[in-house]
Amino acid sequence: MVPAALLALTGCALLRISLLSDLYLRYVKEGLRPLLIASGAILLLLGLVAAVRLRYRDGEEGAEHGHEGAEHGGEEAERGHTHSAAGPKTAWLLGVPAVMLLLFAPPALGSYTVARDGSGAVAKRTAFAPLPAHSPLALSLTDFTSRAVWDEKGSLKGRTVRLTGFVTPHNDAAWQLSRVVVSCCAADARVLKVEVHGVAAPPADSWVTVTGTWRPDGKAPAVDAAGLERIPEPKNPYRDTARP
Repeated sequence: MVPAALLALTGCALLRISLLSDLYLRYVKEGLRPLLIASGAILLLLGLVAAVRLRYRDGEEGAEHGHEGAEHGGEEAERGHTHSAAGPKTAWLLGVPAVMLLLFAPPALGSYTVARDGSGAVAKRTAFAPLPAHSPLALSLTDFTSRAVWDEKGSLKGRTVRLTGFVTPHNDAAWQLSRVVVSCCAADARVLKVEVHGVAAPPADSWVTVTGTWRPDGKAPAVDAAGLERIPEPKNPYRDTARP
């Protein structure tokens, strides 16, 4: 029954995070939700079918062999084959991740991941659309960091911007406003970070919106903050969008 139980557990876990909640957004992008729901339903169905077939087969074997089957089973046990029908007991270890997803879900990637990302890489861009004239200007961290590093025309100079992300401790001089962006799933996560000067850092992993101006004299993208607002964690923490 071990394989059937593992299939059913895994299917239930997938359905819990994709069909019954939005927890799947902590692991994969939005477009994969239908596939997760379909996979969970198929695995649960396979587990139930396997359990029914095993129960039916065991019932038939018991009726046919009677005491002879019981004696044979005793001999098998003496030879050390007690787990042959159900599979190795170590297979239950595969069910641990499924049980964890059923009981509680790990949080999305946050400051721990950012603090251990030493690349500091910013995607290169060669063309930038003109910025709107209104102020403050709501920008995604992707747009802000690209302009701060690669825009030779200095379109951010003198502009008041609004940036949203979570808090990552950095050093005594500044903390980092961060985002983790995924293309497909958490395994291909890319880190975005902006140094924040001028305001004290809230607790790590707090989600905030910072209002300030571009600080062009640093090696990394940075802002001189004039204001900060605590906000709830977005429904999809891996989507780098600007907050009006």
